[in-house]
Amino acid sequence: MNNFTKIIFILFISFLLTQCTKENRFLIEKNRVGVITNTSSILDLKRLYANDSLVVRLSEGEMGGEDSKYLVASDEYIVYSKEGKQLLTIVPKKEHDSTSGIKYVQIMSSEFKTAKELSLKSPFKDVNANYLINNIESSLTSVTLFIDELNATIALDKTDLGINIFDQKEIKVGQIPDMVKIKYMTIWFD
Repeated sequence: MNNFTKIIFILFISFLLTQCTKENRFLIEKNRVGVITNTSSILDLKRLYANDSLVVRLSEGEMGGEDSKYLVASDEYIVYSKEGKQLLTIVPKKEHDSTSGIKYVQIMSSEFKTAKELSLKSPFKDVNANYLINNIESSLTSVTLFIDELNATIALDKTDLGINIFDQKEIKVGQIPDMVKIKYMTIWFD
């Protein structure tokens, strides 16, 4: 191999590695959201999102009181892009513990996609066509789809379904219109 061929080969390999890293940064899988996996800890977030902005909102726990200025139920680590767009909300398994693992990641950006191209921009018909919906639950304002293959929950807004928010009756897959948009998606970690 001459020097020119070696340089071309090295550039090609570098390009492939860069593309794979870029694609993996936004890939959703079971126990993975981009660079976060089920083995990641809260301590890792600062390193994993060094090029983004990480905002920390800690719950009051024992430190809070009746006169607390903000009421947060769980610690939240919110990732914003350099442009100020919210990407993720990350919740740890244990509050006030930087060594804690990740409980769940709520996806806030449509840049994140599964291998089957499911993202926040996807309509319900894409969810139904590509994934088995293992369970459906209705809350006051949302209908939640449980997707075991991804260990995910997907929320749909009841008003988009044409359902009264006070209606708590069982919802079946066939009752959900194809073009209903995803309200939010959460990946739960084992």
